[in-house]
Amino acid sequence: MDSIDLEVLKTASAWIAEGHRAELVTVVKTWGSSPRPIGATLAICDDGRVVGSVSGGCIEDDLIERVRAHGITRTVPELVKYGITADEAHRFGLPCGGTIELAIEPIGRDSGIDQLLERLEQHQLVARHVNLQTGAAALDTAAPGMQLEVRDGVLTTIHGPRWRLLIIGAGQLSRILAQMASAMDYHVTVCDPREEYRATWNLPGIEPVHAMPDDLVIDMRLDHRSAVVALTHDPKLDDLALMEALKSPAFYIGAIGSRANNAKRRERLKEFDLTDEQIARLHGPIGLYIGSKTPAEIAVSIMAEMTAVKNGVPQELQVQHADALARQQAESNAGCTI
Repeated sequence: MDSIDLEVLKTASAWIAEGHRAELVTVVKTWGSSPRPIGATLAICDDGRVVGSVSGGCIEDDLIERVRAHGITRTVPELVKYGITADEAHRFGLPCGGTIELAIEPIGRDSGIDQLLERLEQHQLVARHVNLQTGAAALDTAAPGMQLEVRDGVLTTIHGPRWRLLIIGAGQLSRILAQMASAMDYHVTVCDPREEYRATWNLPGIEPVHAMPDDLVIDMRLDHRSAVVALTHDPKLDDLALMEALKSPAFYIGAIGSRANNAKRRERLKEFDLTDEQIARLHGPIGLYIGSKTPAEIAVSIMAEMTAVKNGVPQELQVQHADALARQQAESNAGCTI
């Protein structure tokens, strides 16, 4: 499963290869409330086909209507604002006071899209620089933490996996979680020294690594854009990964298991000379409470908690929402009859 960014680029590349003209549209600035974040993209083909999103629908409809009526006429990029007035905000479905600035760039074989895709296939983090006067594009390696910007007439966009996720275990839950994380711009690594699990792994683009978890954690040099999730249910493997990960700056570290098993795990981790503060960073039981039962539901809960932590949602707010969900489920179950 590709991220939205990658899907847009791949589709645009295919249109160009078929001989179509296309435009790449990027959200470069927002004021007030906006339905899509800075960096969101869409591509539009000269026949009106579109992939991606910059507003959730209404601005896309306007862009498609203009292309169908006039074709793709731009020869150089253009910055366009939507939602400047209250009437326009209402017309384009923007929240009250919302304004979006878009970069609309005509792209072709010389726009470097294929070269960008080649580098993304190698899991590189890439900066793409577009001269807004001429349309000339250039690529280079992006530094961690770089953001989209428009400076001195050049639009710089960042592409590739901005985050890393190490999954310990190559079971069914790991496969589903890896798919979800890949779609959310994570570079996913799956580690499992057990041959029987690696032999049945089937997820194109992600091959499980045969290594001991603690060794791989050290070799990856985890940083503040990294997460580690231990999913084997085998303390010999999960604890090895956790004892090293909890010493790292990784923003999220979680382990599957019940409250009782995680309490025992925390006691075991004390034997590895970890401090109470380091052990307190462990998310276990893993995931936000959503009543998960199936592997897919558990994967959703894990990604939800990872996203909340990544976005700085306070722990107490996460707990409040979890408690509210639990109460709603209990009330719903109490009202059910069979």
